[in-house]
This record gives sequence, C-alpha cells and structure tokens, in this order.
Amino acid sequence: MELGNIILSNSIQIEHFTVNPFAENTYVLMKDEKAVVFDPGFFHQSEYEKFYELLREHNAELIAIILTHAHIDHVLGVQTLRNRYKVPVYLGDEDRYFWDNFVTQAQMFGFDAQPFNFEPQMLGPQEDWEIGPFTFDVRHTPGHAPCHLVFYMKEEKILIGGDTIFLDSIGRTDLYRGDFKLLEESIREKIYTLPDETKVYPGHGPETTIGYEKKHNPYVRA
Repeated sequence: MELGNIILSNSIQIEHFTVNPFAENTYVLMKDEKAVVFDPGFFHQSEYEKFYELLREHNAELIAIILTHAHIDHVLGVQTLRNRYKVPVYLGDEDRYFWDNFVTQAQMFGFDAQPFNFEPQMLGPQEDWEIGPFTFDVRHTPGHAPCHLVFYMKEEKILIGGDTIFLDSIGRTDLYRGDFKLLEESIREKIYTLPDETKVYPGHGPETTIGYEKKHNPYVRA
C-alpha cells in the first residue's frame, strides 16, 4: 500500500492511500478534527490499520463515507468501515445497480463478499453541499459509471475526480452503461470548466491539474 504525504490547503489536510489489487486511490480529508473518506477501497487488513492509525494520530472523527461511484475497486472497504464507525455513506442514485450487485462484482474477480447490510444515502448534483466543516460542489459526470460524481472545493481549488479523468488519460467506458461520448461531454462541461490551476485527485494514478489535461490529455482536449 502506498501512503501519500499530508497536503495542507486552507487548514484542510488530505491523505492519499493507494490500495487493493486495483491500485485504487482512497482520499481522507481532515479539518477541525473531523474527517471524510472518499472511495475507501481498503482490502488488506494492513490498509485498514493505516487508516485507523491516521485518524488516531490526528484525533479526527470520521463523519462520512463518500463515493464517486460504486465500482468494486472503490467500495471494497465500505462495509468494514461502516461496521466500525456507523457513519452515513453517500452515493449517486443511478449507481445503485453496482451497489446492489456488489457480490457479483466481487465474484467476477475471484473475491468472497457479502451484500451490504445497510442502505446508502442518495446524493445528487448540487452547489455548496456542506458536511461537517467541508463544503463541496457536487457535479454529475456520467460516462465511466451511470451516476459518477465528482467533488470540487472552490476555495481550495481541489477536485476529487474519481474515474472521470486521469493524468493523460480518462476512465474506461467499456463497462456496464459506459459511454465515451457521455464521458467526453462530462469532462468538457463539468471538469474543464473549472479553473486551470485546480488540482485533480483521481481514482487511479498520480494527481494532475485541469490546465494540464486541457492541453495534453490525448482523449479529451479543451
């Protein structure tokens, strides 16, 4: 497991974990001793322990689990965290198909899994969504997944981008309800309209910026 350095931005601390067999990026945001975790893909016990240790070190209370989408690599750790912390889990409505078929997803990759034993809270696109000390613009960016969401922090110019766009690449569109034209539209209208200096924290691979991708992304140019 790769553990990223803490980044300070307007008193918000961001911690980056690369986890599970898919090398998925899980992000933890902390402020005022509160924390939210995006796309907890924890798989090995050592990955969970690093997360628990992080919260202890910063005396941070986990207040929510937030999902960009419900593909298996982004939700592998959700049930274990929910069992421990009893916090709300937020998900876009149209990604319920993947949520409800989590066990089937796991079996496709040779993993043992049980269905989720709770219901997520549905989250839709909106401006200035507040949760604890955090405020996000929630943007609907389908194409990789039917109800993929990204989360933009205006003041910090930070985007939790999930699997929409990566450094020099984009999310795959050959999965269930994937659609390249829809993803291209999402990127042009919901991501490339953000300030060029916005730092993008993607679901896989290293971080990038809006300005860089607009100029260099070989799949979707501005």
